[in-house]
Amino acid sequence: MSTVLTGRLRAAAKRIKHDALTVYFVARDPNTPILVRLLALAIAAYALSPIDLIPDFIPILGYLDDIILLPLGIILVIKLTPSSVIEVSRSKAAKAASKPTSQVAAAVVIVIWLLCAAAFGYWVWDYGR
Repeated sequence: MSTVLTGRLRAAAKRIKHDALTVYFVARDPNTPILVRLLALAIAAYALSPIDLIPDFIPILGYLDDIILLPLGIILVIKLTPSSVIEVSRSKAAKAASKPTSQVAAAVVIVIWLLCAAAFGYWVWDYGR
């Protein structure tokens, strides 16, 4: 039972990641209202970031943020965005999703996150002395 649920959660998370890519293209479209663009950019950044509130490797709980938080944000962006922009963004997302992913880019993002975390840790440690 747990494997079936985990498989369904993984599939739903994959669909949401594709929708997040659509939201990213919505954020980049100049025909999207500015407040919606900012919201879309924040949602896409969270969805496409390798860092989650709850890491995905934690069984069941790891996918809950992808299954609950992201869909709510994506639905809000889609409701607030003109339908013509949504159509164009979906086609761009489908085209981008078919391209191979860059593991080098992922490594660069992870290194940047780790450097930021190390700088913050150093700041906290130094401030505490």
